Amino acid sequence: MSPAYRGRFAPSPTGPLHAGSLVAALASWLDARAHGGRWLVRIEDVDKPRCVAGADHEILRQLAACGLTPDEPPVWQSRREPLYQEALDRLVQAGRAYPCACSRKDIEEALRALGRQRERNAELVYPGTCRDGLHGRAARAWRLRVEEGGVTWADRRLGTQSQDVPREVGDFVLKRADGLYAYQLAVVVDDAAQGITHVVRGEDLADNTARQLLLQRALELPTPSYLHTPLVLGPNGEKLSKQNGAAALDLRDPLAALQAAGRTLGLDVHGSDSGSWLATAVSAWAHRYGM
Repeated sequence: MSPAYRGRFAPSPTGPLHAGSLVAALASWLDARAHGGRWLVRIEDVDKPRCVAGADHEILRQLAACGLTPDEPPVWQSRREPLYQEALDRLVQAGRAYPCACSRKDIEEALRALGRQRERNAELVYPGTCRDGLHGRAARAWRLRVEEGGVTWADRRLGTQSQDVPREVGDFVLKRADGLYAYQLAVVVDDAAQGITHVVRGEDLADNTARQLLLQRALELPTPSYLHTPLVLGPNGEKLSKQNGAAALDLRDPLAALQAAGRTLGLDVHGSDSGSWLATAVSAWAHRYGM
């Protein structure tokens, strides 16, 4: 048991929870309970154009209906922007962040000129055009100057992971051209500010981890433990998401929803109601992922 454990579920309020997002919520809750720790909810509404009015409160209602109640009041990223600007200012002063004038089209043209073909669904790797100055152009965004090569970390489920950030991503955005703070910066700042020790989230976010580790090092922040969970797939074989038509959770029977999420996590446990099912699931999770 680890009384210092602090975990979190951090949904984006782009709509209500669906089957895939319940898997991530349940896994993070189970991990916190299995370690005798605290479980927080953070509404990641930093990308304001994608947010749906009222979705944040609907998500909290859905979590409560499943018996997943945070141990502290939820926080909203949109109310924490001064923290992100402070972190960005620190990076700029340390020479680790710089302004960028490039549009997406500029980056694509620069990559073509270098003979670098972008693979389908792959990252648009930034070629470093503005690393040495804007050359009279107006700044659009701010980027982290990536100075390290390969980044390796241990995932509690996936095992050893690595990514060559300069080659696979390049200098990445910290503050966007529209003035909004990038997910990578916001999540690193928030995890540190909230004292998060363990991050449990969907496997689709695993490739963000190396960038977040680099930011943690640049800002001299602690690095949490990471566990990335299996994904629920849609009919097309891709991750179930709102973009590919994921339906909102049907919570007329919360126990059935929890059981389905549990099966995705490899927990085929039983209970007469949500409370007893969750208690049994905590024991099963502790047996598998306890430390």
